[in-house]
Amino acid sequence: MLGPVILAASRSDRMRRLVTAAPVTRQVVDRFIAGETVDDVVPIVRDLTAKGLELTLDVVGEDITTPEQATAARDAYLLLIDRLGALGLGERAEVSVKLSMFGQALPDGHDIAHRNVRRVVEAADAIGTTVTLDAEDHTTLDSMFAIHEDLRRDFPKTGCVIQAYLFRTEADARRLAASGSRVRLVKGAYKEPAEVAYQDKREIDKAYVRILRVLMDGDCYPMVGSHDPRLISIAQELAHRAQRKPDEYEFQMLYGIRGEEHLRLAAEGHRMRVYTAYGTDWYGYFMRRLAEKPANLRFFVRSTLTKH
Repeated sequence: MLGPVILAASRSDRMRRLVTAAPVTRQVVDRFIAGETVDDVVPIVRDLTAKGLELTLDVVGEDITTPEQATAARDAYLLLIDRLGALGLGERAEVSVKLSMFGQALPDGHDIAHRNVRRVVEAADAIGTTVTLDAEDHTTLDSMFAIHEDLRRDFPKTGCVIQAYLFRTEADARRLAASGSRVRLVKGAYKEPAEVAYQDKREIDKAYVRILRVLMDGDCYPMVGSHDPRLISIAQELAHRAQRKPDEYEFQMLYGIRGEEHLRLAAEGHRMRVYTAYGTDWYGYFMRRLAEKPANLRFFVRSTLTKH
């Protein structure tokens, strides 16, 4: 029942004012959002990479309703990439994009998003880094995979995300593993119907392990998106069985969550990439994440009280 309520709040100007003014909200936002501008995030990029970590950067934004907004989102990424180029970090700092930000939901949205993201992928390639296409709800995935496949013809390192809780994902993983793609595996955070997705946490975890085994045994580059200690341990074992070297897969976790674990994995010689979101439209991002999975509300509040 909380999901629709939180989603409605995400569209309310009054709620926006109340939530953004609340000290506890600011505390949460400061913990999980790296800043509002490129100038805010560049020092964080420098700091994390100096500690042996890698990053994927996401410019947050929601509710793209016009081609002009989609173009502005594209240009925000181009500005970010320009600043990353000056740091000379190569693939240690890549970017993640949601095609909805680039106009995917507009009329002719597939073509609009394709054109916009291609500009970003071209710019990233020019500075020696790459782009990962984030997964959104299941209705968007065929479009995302088609764009991903097309981009990889010219930019083979373009990555994509798959979600373990979807029934379709094991087949998607086998196809992507055979293609040699970069693939980030996550559990999935969108509210999906029982017709297309597992609803039980245990079933999702089992699916995650099955799919991760497919990726580790395949020809792709697996990116293990999880904070779950058990799944991280299983990933290490699967990588060992597949005789993968430390630079042939990586772990990914969110900025602000289990920071000590980030450093531990990096110190052990693993590639550890921090998913780092920033931008002025943090309210929409924050509220929509809660709406996708209201249990996140308890997690975020608990996280403000402890350090991981």
